[in-house]
Amino acid sequence: MSPENPATERWALVTGVTAGIGEAFARRLAAEGRHLVLVARDAARLDEVAAELTGRHGRRVETIPADLSTDDGCARVEGRLTDGDPVDLLVNNAGISLDRSFLRSTVEDEARLLRLNVHAVMRLTLAALGPMTRRGDGAVINVSSVAGFGPVMPGSTYPASKAWVTSFSESVDLSVRPLGVRVMALCPGYTDTGYHERNGIDMSGTPGWMWLRADDVVAEALRDLRKGKQVSVPDWKYKLAVAGLRHAPRRLLRLAYRDRRGQGGPAGG
Repeated sequence: MSPENPATERWALVTGVTAGIGEAFARRLAAEGRHLVLVARDAARLDEVAAELTGRHGRRVETIPADLSTDDGCARVEGRLTDGDPVDLLVNNAGISLDRSFLRSTVEDEARLLRLNVHAVMRLTLAALGPMTRRGDGAVINVSSVAGFGPVMPGSTYPASKAWVTSFSESVDLSVRPLGVRVMALCPGYTDTGYHERNGIDMSGTPGWMWLRADDVVAEALRDLRKGKQVSVPDWKYKLAVAGLRHAPRRLLRLAYRDRRGQGGPAGG
């Protein structure tokens, strides 16, 4: 049975489900009839989301409180991907950005960003693909970002981490597609999720028309997965932005983007 035909006994595992795009994925997949495995750090909020989805849709919902920036957290989720009811759809949504420029950051914070945005995505994708390829069925959606197509956030390592997610997803998809499995990078633009506020990033200068709804992002992502796309960029304005980022001269990009996290010297300097 292919990923575009969900049935009552199909399972999806979604990380970072307590807000924003991850929560929107969980709601949409439960409404489509999938059972869910929900992953997040906040155990109390995780239980609230699970209870709401079970009550509304009657689906089975498992929860895994886990910090995916740690080896132990990744190992817990890897165990569920390889054991128990088969997971036919993995959504790697958990990720972070930082509210400071690279020069004002710390090794510990930068390492945590890379462990969550890159290392965890790699580990969970690899864990999921083993059972999926043996069954000849399944899909992985790795949530990336339009920011990964260019240096749109000077002083931030977030775009670099998302560039890796997109390239990784495209490459792995080429190897597993002949085996009946798909990997897709989802690259939204600014999405109204509360993410920037939680990470202390000032977005007050961003026009309202640039913001997307999480539910719309998820709906387009699932449509693109059904179409067999390797990269999903929701909304026409961000499709145009990606075309510009891919083809515009780098000197123009340097003029267009400024460091919103400050260009001061190193922390303590």
